[in-house]
Amino acid sequence: MQLHHERTEGFLFFRRCAETEVTIVDRVLTRSFLLAPDRLVEDWPVVDINGFDEEAIAAILALEPEVVLLGTGVRQIFPSHATRAALLRRGIGIEVMDNAAACRTYNLLADEGRRVVAAIMLPATAG
Repeated sequence: MQLHHERTEGFLFFRRCAETEVTIVDRVLTRSFLLAPDRLVEDWPVVDINGFDEEAIAAILALEPEVVLLGTGVRQIFPSHATRAALLRRGIGIEVMDNAAACRTYNLLADEGRRVVAAIMLPATAG
């Protein structure tokens, strides 16, 4: 899916979202990552919902989000209540959705100036 966006504010944004890769501005990514309006963290080691644990959350917290968009691949899969609560206890909202919805929603929130972090899970590829 091609995502059209005018880069008016200079933030990092999704240009394209596919099942096994996404494009951030002009960079193609094929491994899971975190994206904030001002920072890209590549090679986030979470390839499926089972890897979304305290260590994964710590990497997200380092980006100081107000809301996290958790993209769980081609389907929406909810993490455990305990891991969601780890963010909620800190006053950080979490929305769980498929990757395409997370990419679209991130672009809208970042364009509004929100401190949003997209945590996108991409399947491990043989390499």
